[in-house]
Formats: sequence, C-alpha cells, structure tokens
Amino acid sequence: MAKKSRSIKWIHEFESFIMRGNVVDLAVGIIVGAAFTSVVKSLVNDIFNPIIGLFLGGVDFSNLFITLKGPHVKTLAEAQRIGAVTLNFGVFLNTIIQFLIIGFVVFLIVRGLNDIYNRIKTQQEVKAAQPTKQEVLLQEIRDILANRKQS
Repeated sequence: MAKKSRSIKWIHEFESFIMRGNVVDLAVGIIVGAAFTSVVKSLVNDIFNPIIGLFLGGVDFSNLFITLKGPHVKTLAEAQRIGAVTLNFGVFLNTIIQFLIIGFVVFLIVRGLNDIYNRIKTQQEVKAAQPTKQEVLLQEIRDILANRKQS
C-alpha cells in the first residue's frame, strides 16, 4: 500500500510542477523559438545565401566542403551518399549566419522591451511625483484655514 501512495504523490508533484506558470511559459517559448528558427533557417538558405553566392560568383555555401577521406565529388549530398568523410565548412557558415540573425533579432526584442519598460517606469515616477487629488484638496483646505486664522 505504501508504494502505491508514494507513486500517487509523485504523480501529483509532477502535475503541480508541470502546471506552474514558468514551466508552461518555457514550453511556449521553446515552441515559438523552434518556429522562429525554421523561419530564420529559410531566410538564410533561401534568401541570403543565394544573394551572397551571386555576389561571390555563384557559390552555394551548402556545397562548400573539403573531402577528408573518400572520392572527391561536386556536391555535399553526393559525398554523404557515398560515405565520404567531409569537413562541411559551408554548412557551418550557414549556421553562423543563422546565429547572427537570431542574435540580432533577440537584441532588437530586448532593446524594445527595455525601452518600453523605461518609458513605463518614467511615467510611473512622474505620476508618483505629482500630488494626488486628495493631497491637492487637503492643501487647499489647509490654505483656506490658514487664511481664515490670519483674517
């Protein structure tokens, strides 16, 4: 019996862990990140690389490789098909470009969020510095009473 209650307790602990807000937020972030990564990968492979390759004389980055062992062939796909050992620096360049794009977008997002945070913080500080309606009313009452005493 004790074994069954421990397993049920474990299930309840796991359920409460999974349902915590930060775990759910993390899961959503991972899913959005994966979708964003696929968009960036397509942007790099389908937009940037052809343009860069055009300026470099028609070079396809994904086919930039050095054959370390095996017959030398023209494309990376062909080299992988025949089992050649290759150093795939073109694929690495694609990954570096993707990383830089993702890093730049994250930088822009964080910068934008910081700007919004600073604006909100400044507005709150300005609001806090101004007296409330109640304080203004109390000051007016004080001034009226002070003027009565002087008269």
